[in-house]
Amino acid sequence: MKAGKRNRAGSKSASGIRKRMAAIVLNAKNIFFVAVPVIIAAVAVWFLSYSVLPVFRVRAIDITGNEHLSESELRQMAGLKGDESLIALSGKGVYERLKESPWIQAASVRKEYPSKLLVKVRETESFALLDMKGKMFIVDERGRMLEELKDNTVPFLPVILSDPYAEKDAFHEAVGLAGVVRKMGLLHKNQRIEIIAHKPNEISANLDGLLVKVGAGNYEEKLGRLVEIEEEVRKRGIVVDFIDLRYAGKVVVRPVNEVVR
Repeated sequence: MKAGKRNRAGSKSASGIRKRMAAIVLNAKNIFFVAVPVIIAAVAVWFLSYSVLPVFRVRAIDITGNEHLSESELRQMAGLKGDESLIALSGKGVYERLKESPWIQAASVRKEYPSKLLVKVRETESFALLDMKGKMFIVDERGRMLEELKDNTVPFLPVILSDPYAEKDAFHEAVGLAGVVRKMGLLHKNQRIEIIAHKPNEISANLDGLLVKVGAGNYEEKLGRLVEIEEEVRKRGIVVDFIDLRYAGKVVVRPVNEVVR
């Protein structure tokens, strides 16, 4: 009886040992299958970092299409330092960073192995100036502010006197009027054109000191009438107080001392 109990105890002990050994072997296999990929990845990273990537460092950045923005400004916008790996560098990331600037209308980024990055941009055109509360900003054809003018140099552009935040509708009408002014070549006939836009129906333009009441809409037709009447006023030698184009089909000319229709 005692011998039987000893045999059963020995059998249980041997079975426990076998189970523990099997568990140890299984754990070792699991560790192996986890550790090997990690080691391989680490070796690959090391190999890329010290053998491959240095060979494909960006040695030259070729930027074309820029007129207003300098190369250093574009590099800063794109987040380029010049020592990046051409393999690891994200062309899409460079493109998206460039497009964050209102100055960039379009851009393309291309890698040229082994060491050159090609960046081509098309800048937003300076369309008009915005005079807002004494501060001057360059705006594009959609009325977006590109940058504030910090010096006294004023580009030869129409100047819009308005507040695009408090006078949004009038400002957008003024942008439309500025577009027609540019299209009809009035910038070449006048030294300075100011568009005063606080209310849409009261929009007016100051053409070298001549006040022209324009109102909202139909700008090509209105400015066409203005061109015609200007010649007549010049021939007759009339000193004009203002010209009103807001009435359909006619022009109101107010001389300094009388009203002529």
